Order: sequence, then structure tokens, then C-alpha cells
Amino acid sequence: MADHVLNAEGLNCPLPIIKAKKMLKSLAAGEVLEVRATDPGSVADFAAFCKQTGNELLSSSTEGDVYKFEIKRT
Repeated sequence: MADHVLNAEGLNCPLPIIKAKKMLKSLAAGEVLEVRATDPGSVADFAAFCKQTGNELLSSSTEGDVYKFEIKRT
């Protein structure tokens, strides 16, 4: 269960990543951010973002045309 939700639906790359990065900075270590996006490129983008930043990508799923990511702040 996510502690915070970021709705990035309708935004194209790189805006979902930029907004998620900004929001993650305000979270405490261990808190989970759920990001909802519609940009198909966000799947690869969030995997690379988490790898680069050291945050943990807990899950990546699809609900219709919405991509959901759960990211744990490290």
C-alpha cells in the first residue's frame, strides 16, 4: 500500500519522472510512492530512474491504459 500517490496521467516523458523525483525528495526513507502514468515509455523510464537513483521499484503493473509504479524511497 502506497503512502502517497502521484497522478501523472496524460503527461509525456520526461514529466512523470520529473514530478516523481520531486515528490520522492519530500518523502522519508521507507515511504512508498505510487505513480500512475499513461505514457508507454514510462515503463522503461521508471525502471532506469530507480536503478540510477537507488530507490526501489516495488512493482510495475498495467490497468487498462494506465501504468502503475510503486517506488520505495531509500
